Amino acid sequence: MSRIGKAPIEIPAGVTVKVDGNVVTVKGPKGELKQAVNPDLKVEVEDGHIHVTRPSDDREHRAQHGLYRALIHNMVVGVSTGYKKEMELVGVGYRATSNGQVLELSLGFSHAIYIKLPPEVKVEAKTERNKNPLIILESDDKQLLGQVCAKIRSLRKPEPYKGKGIKFVGEVIRRKSGKSAGAK
Repeated sequence: MSRIGKAPIEIPAGVTVKVDGNVVTVKGPKGELKQAVNPDLKVEVEDGHIHVTRPSDDREHRAQHGLYRALIHNMVVGVSTGYKKEMELVGVGYRATSNGQVLELSLGFSHAIYIKLPPEVKVEAKTERNKNPLIILESDDKQLLGQVCAKIRSLRKPEPYKGKGIKFVGEVIRRKSGKSAGAK
């Protein structure tokens, strides 16, 4: 049995879970999320816990058992506490400003880059003196937040020689040495 799949999901206070056919709806203080579940799997809500069960030990059922349990767990955590990602701009002249749902980035190109973010994602750009600019993204949807972060990061990935680019706070960039001096 899947170790992840068989673990029950605890429902925190203030969160309601409704199962309608094969659609799971989770409502909480941060918002509401829906997820369609494979009709073969059974989702049950009982005494403050959610249980996901599979009908057989087929390879496909085993794979989807843990997947859908993890997706439902991410929804419960998202609507109760939310998710937050911080990204750092490393490089001379790199700047970020936010205006509502529009993020403006100056990344060393000849033009500024404007990104319109989905309404579910809240953005904040911080710039402090003698520190790298920060982009703080918050959302109740973990999947959407990760997708937005990947899109922003793809504009200027951190390079291994000087470490310039957009990286997550706390991420370690594997550095390479430059040209070896005096090589013959």
